[in-house]
Amino acid sequence: MARPAAALPPAAPLCEMEGVTHVFRLPSGQHLEVLQDVSLSVKPGEVVALLGPSGCGKSTILRILAGLIRPTRGQVRYRGAPLDGLAPGVAIVFQSFALFPWMTVAENVRAVLMAARLPEEEVVSRADDAIRMVGLSGFEEAYPREISGGMKQRVGMARALSLRPEVLFMDEPFSQVDALTAEALRAEVLDIWAQRESNPSSILLVSHDIKEVAYMADRIVVLGANPGRVRTIVENALPRPRDYRSREVLALVDRLHDLITGHELPDVPAAAAEVAAEVLPQAGANEIVGLLEYLDARGGREDVVRIAAETNREFGHLLAIVKAAEMFDLVDTPKRLAVLTPEGYTFVRSDPDGRKAWFRRKLLELRIFSDVRAALLEEPSHKLDKDFVLETIVLRMPAEDYERAFATWIGWARYADLFAYDEDEGTVSLQEADVPAGTGA
Repeated sequence: MARPAAALPPAAPLCEMEGVTHVFRLPSGQHLEVLQDVSLSVKPGEVVALLGPSGCGKSTILRILAGLIRPTRGQVRYRGAPLDGLAPGVAIVFQSFALFPWMTVAENVRAVLMAARLPEEEVVSRADDAIRMVGLSGFEEAYPREISGGMKQRVGMARALSLRPEVLFMDEPFSQVDALTAEALRAEVLDIWAQRESNPSSILLVSHDIKEVAYMADRIVVLGANPGRVRTIVENALPRPRDYRSREVLALVDRLHDLITGHELPDVPAAAAEVAAEVLPQAGANEIVGLLEYLDARGGREDVVRIAAETNREFGHLLAIVKAAEMFDLVDTPKRLAVLTPEGYTFVRSDPDGRKAWFRRKLLELRIFSDVRAALLEEPSHKLDKDFVLETIVLRMPAEDYERAFATWIGWARYADLFAYDEDEGTVSLQEADVPAGTGA
């Protein structure tokens, strides 16, 4: 799959940022730096991937380049001109499908074209072309509830492609579909990108999936977190089409494994930031326990790449589980190993009640749990709206996906018998055993 020569010379990026720093101002007046001196560009005719952990600012970078966020410092340019407002040649495919449930497939695609105030005839023509391009012909009159997750993401792709962008931004677009569907969608996106006669000229992909970026990208920007910054850029000159199982792709994947592991699980602790941002690695409590039991059954240590392969976990997700265990002092991570600590051995060999009590104690050392517990104790009903917790997450973890962070937060709290959550009411409450005597829950 050879990409034809682009109209612009290689030295002229379509979009770029230089020396970009972004800082959130907290209600307390403190500042939290989420991006630090980030410089990168997207040139005509290439696929660039941003690879890094949750909280490293991948999506923030995407939104700054799209003109949705104005950075605190630094320069953002589109076609060499300073960006003022939305980038004119950019369209975004988001992680969530974000479809209008009351609209058909065709109506969902036409909605963005109508918002762009295109003539009605062109709206219909472009929507039909985009729907056909992503393989949804015959489903124009279907509603989102009637189609699969993979088809919903195709609708999202059709909406973006109908705008005929020069640069297609994709924010973890395949994370909500199964592995086989994701593999097919990646190939189809590259087929569309490779077409000589149409846009998009370039793609900027946000991902945490190492195999995905090795398959798709020409350049891989590896980011670090707290604050987000460019660690290194890996050039990928492998010819297309690529085979996930080829020796060359597997060698690149292994190289990226080493880079990411070294950055994500460093042997030397990182220096404390001026304002500490709490991060909840997106790992279930049972997954953390499962990792400890896995290590205990193998003499207390194992290579993280082998763990991912043997447990059928995507490597980025496995790293989140390991980071969560390390955050609780349950494992150490020398080189590419995960090694049980003495505290990890004590935990894994405790009975279920002992594990829950230990986990509860550790959670209350984190402000995002202790602050909510203090607020619940002050409430006469000992209940709070979910929105209160989401606001607390915003304050403590401003670079995170709030809903996903909440899912992790409440999952840990439930495991530790710390809080209860009523999904129907949308309320968080103290466990009955924690309600002070003489008050009602």
